[in-house]
Parts: sequence; structure tokens; C-alpha cells
Amino acid sequence: MSVRDQRLHWERDGADWPDRDASRFVETPGLTWRVVVAGRGPAVLLLHGTGASAHSFRDLIPDLARDFTVVAPDLPGHGFTDVPPFYRLSLDGMARALDDLLGALDLAPTLAVGHSAGAAVAVRMTLDRMIAPARLVSLNGALLPFRGAPNFLFPAIAKALFLNPLTPRLVAKRASERAVARLIADTGSRLEPSGIELYHRLMKTPAHIAGALGMMANWRLQGLGRDLPKLKTPITFVACARDWAIPPADGATLAGRVPDGRYLEIPDLGHLGHEEAPERFCALIRQEAAQAA
Repeated sequence: MSVRDQRLHWERDGADWPDRDASRFVETPGLTWRVVVAGRGPAVLLLHGTGASAHSFRDLIPDLARDFTVVAPDLPGHGFTDVPPFYRLSLDGMARALDDLLGALDLAPTLAVGHSAGAAVAVRMTLDRMIAPARLVSLNGALLPFRGAPNFLFPAIAKALFLNPLTPRLVAKRASERAVARLIADTGSRLEPSGIELYHRLMKTPAHIAGALGMMANWRLQGLGRDLPKLKTPITFVACARDWAIPPADGATLAGRVPDGRYLEIPDLGHLGHEEAPERFCALIRQEAAQAA
């Protein structure tokens, strides 16, 4: 059995998954997606980060759906979406795949919100004119390459692990709930047991591990960094002061590189701040949508 076959199954694993009633499965070339589409009004696109799924926005979606059409997919290789070939897990590959998805849904986002690596995808799509949101919001965005040696070593290690068919199975087997809780705590965030349990269910799934490793192995941000000054769309860089995964100073740096960038720092929250205090982030997204309008 291949790693891609060792994936989450909707009828078995999704019976109590967040936003089940608003979930649908959409076919695009080479991929079957799980995507949440909820509410009515201007479209807001929510993109999660590496190793997560659309469940990351579970407490934001019902609130935002009162005023917006909320679109939140599981990215390729994550959650209940198919694991694509290795090369399609790159930043450009993700952007093109999402362009296909939005075309299939016939939706054009007014506001695009990305968390961590999801922010890089949203910016890439905007730069390449795949989407034309009135405003972008980066939540603890992973938009800059690692400094020094990790910039070269980390993707190479992730690629080696991805290419070994045993790695995803071994990682999934060792992903105890305690280990997942420790991993989340190491990002500076404090989640309730129910949130940790959802990440545990993802991390013990070999296909999800393969998708996350493939994404990390393919992640090249140098081109995005060169193109950022060309970004004409207003963008707000939101950074949480307790984020131990992405330095908050990155947001301030990036805000100075784009023509219409704004930096906003939120105290006392970590990398998964939108899961720790969803009501604060719903208010923030509504504020950004109002500015966009």
C-alpha cells in the first residue's frame, strides 16, 4: 500500500470533523479537494499553513459566514485533499492548483487571508494575477527564507525524508498526542485539548505527513522575496508576539518592502493565534474587509 493510500477517509475519519456540513469535494485536474464553502456575501479565501488543514479556521468560519462567503480548502497533500506528485507541492504548484480550484468553484475572493505558508500562496497568486483581492492579510506569514545554513539544509532534509516511503509511516506511528501537544507548544501557542486532538489525528496519518514533508522540501521563497516590491495590493502583516516559529520582526520587515503594507502586532498569542483567540481574528478580518470595501 502506498503512502497516498494511507490517507484520511471522509466517511470514517470525517464523521465528526469541523465544518462537515459545509464541506464539499471538488475535482480539478489531478486532484480531489476537500473545501469548506459557507455563508453568503463577498468571498473571503482562508489558506492554512504547512501541516494543518482547513480545520485551523474552524472557529472563524461560522462567525465570518454570517457576512461573507468563506472558502477554506485543505491544501494539496493536507487533510482530506489528495497528495499530488512531488513537484506540485512547490509554492508555484500550490498557487496553480488553487487557481484551478477557484475556477471550478467560480469564486473570486475579495479578501485573501493566509496563515504561515498559506500567506505565501496567497501573495504568489496575487502577484501572478490568479486572484485579484482588494486586500491581503498575512497571519504570522512564512514569507522569508530561513537564515543561513537552514535555508539550504532544511529543504534537503525534508526532501530526503519525503522520498523515503517509510518516513511518513514512521512519523505517523510515533505521533503520540503528547508529542503533538509539545510540538504545538513549541510554536508559542496554547490550544485546548480538542484542538490538539485534531492535529493528532492529522499527524498520525501517513499521507498527511507526506504532504507536509513534500511542501517543506519544495518551499523556495527567494523568488517571492524578489517579487514582493511589485505587489500593488494592500496587505496587512499580522504578527503574534509569542510566535516562536516565525519571528514577529519578519512582518515589520516585509511591511516596509511593499508599496502598501501595514504591520500589526498582537501580544500574548503564538503561531496559532487565530486558533487561540478566534474572536479577535474575526474582528480583525472584518476590519480588513471593511477597508477593502
